[in-house]
Amino acid sequence: MTALFDLLDAHPRRIYGLTALVAVLLLAYGMYLQHAVGLVPCPMCIVQRYAFVLVALLAAFAAMRSSPRAWLGLGILIFLISGFGAFVAARQSYLQWYPPEVLTCGRDLYGMIENFPLQRVVPMVFKGSGDCTAVDWTFLGGSIANWSFLCFCDVAVTSALIAWRHSGLGRGDSSSDLA
Repeated sequence: MTALFDLLDAHPRRIYGLTALVAVLLLAYGMYLQHAVGLVPCPMCIVQRYAFVLVALLAAFAAMRSSPRAWLGLGILIFLISGFGAFVAARQSYLQWYPPEVLTCGRDLYGMIENFPLQRVVPMVFKGSGDCTAVDWTFLGGSIANWSFLCFCDVAVTSALIAWRHSGLGRGDSSSDLA
């Protein structure tokens, strides 16, 4: 465990850079699955993509910063966005494991936004549709939503550990002005 903390202390910029790179690669693979393989993303998949975009942008920005205060603030934001993404992926996984008895053919997110007011779109997105219950792709027994959940959890834990270690609370000292 000490080796992990030493890595987090010594190379937070590299870890944030790696996080941004992995998020971009996951987004690129999602686009490949959509455009080359022909899988159509459901509304929950689209929300997860937006969460990965935000994680990638914030992690890239954190990788460019050398201030522990910036790592703390951005780490908290990345943690919150990753937690949201993990929630959406967990909900989709639940819908895949326990599909509702009545399946409906849902619209895509853009179609819902264009045709309904926002206060109706948000509940519709999280309600899921027939598309969200479909498992069209698996790797080692896990669906895209399952793997997305694991990736979001990994990002959330990593960003929380970096934020904690650079807040001064994780070191046992009260200074947070580390170079």
